[in-house]
Amino acid sequence: MKLGIVGLPNVGKSTLFNAITKAGAEAANYPFCTIEPNIGVVTVPDERLQILHEMYNSKKTIYTAIEFYDIAGLVKGASKGEGLGNKFLGHIREVAAIVHVVRCFEDPNVVHVDGKISPLSDIETINLELIFSDLEIIERRLQKAEKSLKGDKGYLTEIAVLERIKAALEIGATARSLDFDNEEAEYVRSLDLLTYKPVIYAANVSEDMLSEDADNDHVRQVREYAGKEGSETVVLCAKLEAEIAELDDDERTLFLEDLGISESGLDKLIKASYKLLNLISFLTAGAPEVRAWTITRGTKAPQAAGKIHTDFERGFIRAETIAYDKLIACGSLAAAREKGLVRSEGKDYEVKDGDVMHFLFNV
Repeated sequence: MKLGIVGLPNVGKSTLFNAITKAGAEAANYPFCTIEPNIGVVTVPDERLQILHEMYNSKKTIYTAIEFYDIAGLVKGASKGEGLGNKFLGHIREVAAIVHVVRCFEDPNVVHVDGKISPLSDIETINLELIFSDLEIIERRLQKAEKSLKGDKGYLTEIAVLERIKAALEIGATARSLDFDNEEAEYVRSLDLLTYKPVIYAANVSEDMLSEDADNDHVRQVREYAGKEGSETVVLCAKLEAEIAELDDDERTLFLEDLGISESGLDKLIKASYKLLNLISFLTAGAPEVRAWTITRGTKAPQAAGKIHTDFERGFIRAETIAYDKLIACGSLAAAREKGLVRSEGKDYEVKDGDVMHFLFNV
């Protein structure tokens, strides 16, 4: 899973990236510090794996991972090639979802590219550049569809969808703010529109504004905006995340308790990304290794098996599965079998989050 961290210059993108990946991307107080996207791989915390590791005495534990792309800062006119705009837009196309860092803190020592703190203005600046880029794509597709319409009336549906999107973009709305049925949504996804990508707005606040009851008007504005288009909002402090990243697990827990918060910004981002992209994890366990595998909710057993190896999907026979909680309650797989809790599932079974699975196949 690839997430692109975007935002105006000096909103805390690279600071956040450094903190959550410990990759050491340069973070400086001037625009265009980040030119090529830095890439960091973050393991997704899953306490279930450690418990399975102990149960099976496994040699290895392999967590699923998220790739974070720290993409260059954006300025007005990027869609026309201003600044590093064309590169920026190209990099966004490569990610599954966007983490849009929005500055919600005041600090006279950190310059703002527009000279003032205005979250909605910042969001609008980036969205407008994405909208302009999408408009070019829509207009080209419309011209092509309208030409094809002369020989094939089947293009009427496609044209209707394109015109709906164009009308929304022209008033400053994003493609993701529109409702589509399943068939239309599949077509819209094929257009690879930047404004159709799922977004998590990361409201970057100061440390004293991090608690749940902090009165921050900037954050309220971001939440309201995100709610209208069905996006997620995560409140974090990039500067504080950098401190948390330097601590070991025990110190980290104590540090968060002292701050009065239950989880780090990274944990919030991971949860929000799984929710936004409708993702779950199934588990495999044995003496060689225990491992988490990320799939889309609703994935059938053969396709889940294919995440492990294409041969598993091609020669799928059945899946032996048990819910993680039931396995742990029994204490071992053998005990679970004795109680009849290990199920045999076929090709139509939809894998659930936390299913511990063993696939039988023949190629």
